[in-house]
Formats: sequence, structure tokens, C-alpha cells
Amino acid sequence: MDDDALLRHSRHVLLEEYGIDGQARVDVAHVLVIGAGGLGSPVCLYLAAAGVGRITLVDDDAVDLTNLQRQIAHTTSRVGQSKVASAAEAMRAINPSVSVVTHARRAEADLLSELVASADVVVDCSDNFRTRHAVNAVCVTHAKPLVAGAAIRFDGQLSVYDTRDASSPCYACVFPPDATFEETRCAVLGVFAPVVGAIGTLQAGEALKLAAGITPSMAGRLLMFDGRHTAFDSLRVARDPACPVCSHRPH
Repeated sequence: MDDDALLRHSRHVLLEEYGIDGQARVDVAHVLVIGAGGLGSPVCLYLAAAGVGRITLVDDDAVDLTNLQRQIAHTTSRVGQSKVASAAEAMRAINPSVSVVTHARRAEADLLSELVASADVVVDCSDNFRTRHAVNAVCVTHAKPLVAGAAIRFDGQLSVYDTRDASSPCYACVFPPDATFEETRCAVLGVFAPVVGAIGTLQAGEALKLAAGITPSMAGRLLMFDGRHTAFDSLRVARDPACPVCSHRPH
């Protein structure tokens, strides 16, 4: 780490739990971010600011005027640009030395298998159950920690699914793929912008802790946020021994 990098990251280095060793781990870490929208925006900006060695972004969408109320990585001048290119521009403006790899395409199984295998941490900032389950399945296959968040209206939730720990549930243990969930989207029900920012910021924190080797993570807990009453609640979540996705893991 040269003098400029040490100065840039000095406030992290000063933290006893983080220190030089933690920053060194972050410098060589590879974080995969699925989705560069409301949740992905603060995730991308904080990971770039923290000096994560390589950040891979996947999103097939383009910046729209309706996104700008909450997707803070994008600007009016970049409406119509792909979200991954727009986010990468914002990240490099914060930290020119950051290495950003972009994929302006859907997070399909073949691409996920390739990208998850090389990542140290995966952050799911997608907005639909199909993608969340696809990301989870590949993370289980490759034993990669997954930081998953969601937000709609005034409500948000967050957890870490780390199947390297035999007792940790995967996403499908908590939200079974064969269960019926109402698919809700911001375009239909709306979303309070600071809720998306709060959950995305917490996702960035969990990803950085995993990259830096700071414990504990949120594995085994589901955090829920009520933005109307500014209240957090946390539930213990257990591994499902009959889970169709991760039951093959040793107990």
C-alpha cells in the first residue's frame, strides 16, 4: 500500500478490528454485485470508496428518469446509459484506482456460475425472486458468502447466507423456492428512497466485513427495517435440513 492509498483508507486502518491487515485483504478481494439499481448504488459506491480490489457489476437495465429518486449512483446526464456503465463511472470518480468489470446482461445461470466461482463475496441487489434463487443456488454450489437485501415501500430486509458454515442457512432455507410469494416491484407499489439506501448501505457493510475478515457477520439472522417507524427487528433463522438447495451440505 503506497502513501496515497494509506492516506485514503486511513480511517479504516485506524479501526482496531480492521487495521492494515483488513485493508490488505480488501485490496485483493473480488466482490460480485448483482444489480446496479437502488440497493446496488450504495453498495457500489461504498465498495469503491473502501478500495475493494475488484468489483464486478451485473445488470441488464438502462438508467431511467424514474430511477433517479433513489438510485444515487446515476445522474440525469446518464439517463439512457447502461446502469453498469453509469455506476462504474461514479465509482471511478470516487476512487480512480478501482478495478470495475461490467456485464450489461441478465444474471443467467451460465454467467453466474463463471462469476461466482472467482468471487470472494457476492452481494445480491436484484429485485425479483427468480434472480435471488438463481444467485443463491450458485453461491451454495461454490460455497461463497452471499449478502442479500430487499426493499419495497417503507420496508427492507437483509441477511448473510454463508454456507461455508455448516449451521448457516441458505436463502432457500428462509424463502423456499416452491413457496408462493407476492412479487412486488417499485414501479407498482413505490419505494421510500432512504429505505433502499439504508439496506444497500448495510449490505455494503456486511460485504466489507466479510472481505476484511471482521466477525461476526449477519449469518443466521434476518434483519427487518420498518422505515415508517424507523424501527429494526432481528430474527434468528435456521438451516432447513430438507432444503432442496443446500441439504447436501455436511451438518
